[in-house]
Amino acid sequence: MRLKHVLILLIMALAAVSADGQTKETTVVSLTLDDVIELAHQQSLYSFRAKNMYLASYWEYRSYKASKLPGLSLSSTPVNYDRSITAFQDSEGYRELSRFTSDASLSLQQNVPWTGGVFDVTSSLSRIQNLDDNGVEYASVPVSIGFTQALNGYNQFRWESRIEPIKFEQAKLEYLQSLESLAIQAANYFFNVATAEINQRIAEVNYANADTLYRIGSGRFTIGTVTQDELLDLELGLLNARLEVSRAEINIKQANASLNSFLGLSDQIRVNCIVPDQIPSLTIDVDKGLALALENNPEILNYRRQVLESKQNVARTRSQNGLSANIRANLGINQRADEINLAYQSPFMEQQQVRVGLSLPIMDWGVRKGRVEMARSNQEVTEATVNQARLDFEQDALISFLDFNLQEEQVAIAAKADTIAQLGFNVTMQRFLIDKVDVIRLNSARNSLDAARRGYIDALRRYWTSYYGIRQLTLYDFERERPLVEELDELLQR
Repeated sequence: MRLKHVLILLIMALAAVSADGQTKETTVVSLTLDDVIELAHQQSLYSFRAKNMYLASYWEYRSYKASKLPGLSLSSTPVNYDRSITAFQDSEGYRELSRFTSDASLSLQQNVPWTGGVFDVTSSLSRIQNLDDNGVEYASVPVSIGFTQALNGYNQFRWESRIEPIKFEQAKLEYLQSLESLAIQAANYFFNVATAEINQRIAEVNYANADTLYRIGSGRFTIGTVTQDELLDLELGLLNARLEVSRAEINIKQANASLNSFLGLSDQIRVNCIVPDQIPSLTIDVDKGLALALENNPEILNYRRQVLESKQNVARTRSQNGLSANIRANLGINQRADEINLAYQSPFMEQQQVRVGLSLPIMDWGVRKGRVEMARSNQEVTEATVNQARLDFEQDALISFLDFNLQEEQVAIAAKADTIAQLGFNVTMQRFLIDKVDVIRLNSARNSLDAARRGYIDALRRYWTSYYGIRQLTLYDFERERPLVEELDELLQR
């Protein structure tokens, strides 16, 4: 319901812009942090790109699954004209032959994952026309069953069955991780605007206060209770305050433009950021968080995949070293006739074929051995790198959990500091108005108030970016206590 409400607001805002695009009136739309993140998921370019990258991996995995199913293919040579000079054994000379042939074959193939071979069933028909005497002959192979198997010990299908599911699972988790990264970006853009709005309000209030103080100081200067250097200090504060107002207006325009560009919104829409005054009270159990990160983070799958691919490379390279052999066995029936209907009538002739191919290097100056040793060295380097990366991952994850657990307290301290600074400034202002505090003390109180307000916004920013960083690390919703992968189908349907 929240997203529908946001979309209705945006539609109403866009409706305020004329169809010819000449209306320059700015429409203000108030959005919370959750609204901004939801819109980023819906229509940002980053979200579109992440979704399509996942879909590309999805169809790649579908192609792999389809390769395990039987494949039916049709091949044909509709026209083949051949004119040549041929020597015949039963004559002393040569004869010129002109032939016109056409052929077609239908083949059903099935990969055999257990052995790495290919099983096929083929049916073919050929038509041969001798243009010299206009004779026509048909050759048919109604059915031919064959099997091709490499004997070098490398089974590509078996390795694919181990690697491809990991690649697809990694793609799913990376898509979810990209959405959490998108939430972090959205939070930063949101708080950039919120900070710019706070700075603008601070600048406007400071300017108004500086103007009032300068007027009061001018009156006191005439009666001698304020020195000239204090009056000059008040005037300088007024000029600086006016300059800060101008800077704040520029900064808020830049922050709004960046947020609109990120969300894909019109320039005629200005987002009013409603800063969240409540944060979820969460404390991450470090052991549980680490277990979730090791279970759900795509980096862990990427480590497993790297090790498997290095082992696959060693097996492939080793299979190409030394004797290489393959076998092809074929069994079927065929027939030749002058008419096409007779080409499919019995008795058929039996067709058999067994072919064994061998390839043995005699002298290669150690090239193949070098390739195997190189592959083994790469495997060892990969395993060592992965082990170190896993240790670094666990260490970084622990630091992230500990850092997040401190953020709630940091927000509470920043909020209290903001309240105290506001009370302190109010007291100091009242004492200045009755001439109990000098200008220096008042400026100090005002600077403390401004710093406290900005500190509170920064504390909220750190909390939410840390919160979504934890979600990105573990791919787990700690508020609802469920893995984010359960929401994958819902996210893809948006």
